Amino acid sequence: MRAVALSAAVLSLTMPVHADDKSDCKGGIAMIQAEIAKKPPQATLRKLETALRVARREDQEGEYDECLDAVNDARKALGR
Repeated sequence: MRAVALSAAVLSLTMPVHADDKSDCKGGIAMIQAEIAKKPPQATLRKLETALRVARREDQEGEYDECLDAVNDARKALGR
C-alpha cells in the first residue's frame, strides 16, 4: 500500500514538469522560427535550421527534454 502511495506522489510531481517542458519546447520552436525570419548570417542560419529540424522532430516524438537541448543550441548560435 505504501509503495502505491509513493508511486502516485512521484507521478504527480513529474507530470507538471513534463507539461512545462512541452510548453517550453513549443515556445523555443517559435523563437527559432522568428530568428530565422530575421535572416541572420549564413553560418548562424545553418545552425538555427539544424536546431529547428531537431526540435520539431523531438517535439513530434514527445521527447521534450531533447527538444529543449536543440532550443539551447539555437540560443548558443545566437549568442544568448
